[in-house]
Amino acid sequence: MPHYDNDFRNNRKSTSNFIFGWHPVLEALRSDQTIDKILVEKDLKSEELKELMSLVKKQSIYVQKVPVEKLNRVTRKNHQGVVAFVSEIDFVPLENIVAGAFEAGKNPLILILDRITDVRNFGAIVRSAECTGVDGIVIPTRQTAQMGADAVKTSAGALMHVPICRYRSLVGAVNFLKESGLKVVACTEKTKNQIYDLALDMPLAIVMGSEEVGISPEVLEVVDERMSLPMLGKIGSLNVSVATGVALYEVVRQRG
Repeated sequence: MPHYDNDFRNNRKSTSNFIFGWHPVLEALRSDQTIDKILVEKDLKSEELKELMSLVKKQSIYVQKVPVEKLNRVTRKNHQGVVAFVSEIDFVPLENIVAGAFEAGKNPLILILDRITDVRNFGAIVRSAECTGVDGIVIPTRQTAQMGADAVKTSAGALMHVPICRYRSLVGAVNFLKESGLKVVACTEKTKNQIYDLALDMPLAIVMGSEEVGISPEVLEVVDERMSLPMLGKIGSLNVSVATGVALYEVVRQRG
């Protein structure tokens, strides 16, 4: 029987389900259980670790090697050097999302989130995405908000209605979308092109980056166009969830 725990009362700010111990974690990976990420004790070597790394590679699951103290903060029980966080959602292949939108006769609208790690921002973005008819959201395997109960709560439940795709390389995701007939536009301050000057009424993907580091240079290199939001005040940028909402509603306006 897998070891589940949802007690984060000791020095933790949120609650999430997790599994610990080699047998339960490996069994979860072999089954249909959707794993968000896995923490493994640094410098640990075992046959179980080899099998785990083989399984996570096939499923694009992020594995982070951490000091044992971090694992002990997650649970004080016998974790054996491994803890897996269970996702609240099932991830959907990007090709299924795009094909489903086209088959439904829609102009696909995809949102790509590059390293949005704050769960409150992520939840707010998903909520705006659901309200504006986004067909799916693409996130990287690493450096993204955890798909736990907090994400569902902050999205006001929208996370249960918007398909989420986890992609190992966002560059690969952008290239796939371009090959599928979508125009990919990055929302960034690194351009003079304003959002209101661009046509956004075609099959479209919008890339949003984190407030700390923005969109990664390698992703910016492969997008079709860049757009910015007009900034008339003294502060140089908007909160990413607010900026995403502005961008998505401009798409709605143009398509209406």
